[in-house]
Amino acid sequence: MPESQLRSDRVPRHVAIIMDGNGRWAESRGLVRNEGHRAGIEAVRAVLRAANDLGVRYLTLYAFSSENWGRPQDEVRELMQLLDRYLVDEMPEVMENRIRIRAIGRLERLPPATRKKVQDAIRDTASNDAMDLVFALSYGGRGEIVDAARKIARAAASGELDPHAIDEKLFASYLYEPEVPDPDLLIRTGAESRLSNFLLWQVAYTEIYTTELMWPDFREDHLLEAVRDYQSRERRFGKTSAQVSNEPESG
Repeated sequence: MPESQLRSDRVPRHVAIIMDGNGRWAESRGLVRNEGHRAGIEAVRAVLRAANDLGVRYLTLYAFSSENWGRPQDEVRELMQLLDRYLVDEMPEVMENRIRIRAIGRLERLPPATRKKVQDAIRDTASNDAMDLVFALSYGGRGEIVDAARKIARAAASGELDPHAIDEKLFASYLYEPEVPDPDLLIRTGAESRLSNFLLWQVAYTEIYTTELMWPDFREDHLLEAVRDYQSRERRFGKTSAQVSNEPESG
């Protein structure tokens, strides 16, 4: 679908993606699962470029969940190596397009070499201001909520925080990246419709789009179709409804 058919004033400000189906994509072709992960990197490149061209301000990718640590060690190793290479190979284009890299999750669990590459990328891109690319790494939505609750509990116990002052806005300020607004659109590939422990706090009013495509096959046209579908919806926020807007919602 041509990009010209989209409303430029209704582009989602924040798109989050559950990149599902790499393993099944490979197995359906008689390949090992790691080949699917390698093919998925090209989809990441294509979608990042398309989202940037479209004017998406924040793109969050569910790259490695906290549950993924339970996968076979060779698969975990391959995923970490792919992340390492991506953060090196794509840095020139990231810098050229003024993309800022962020990461959410329990990053201390990452292998030291991978953790350093992530930290270096965050540091080197900190002043970029065109778009934010957020990697969810060693991430779980319940874990994020637990980590926020622990920080709040410590602040309350030390007398720094009055427990009566705790509300949704204050709680959200203790999440991993409180500066990043809640997603407007969540895309899940791979013919599944679960949240899979992804951004559980943040997606309370997010529009969800699912597709049967496996992640390695997802490209620019598919992102545009998801955004077109998003623009056709009437968003509802509990008590009210509103046409899709790229402005952050309140209340």
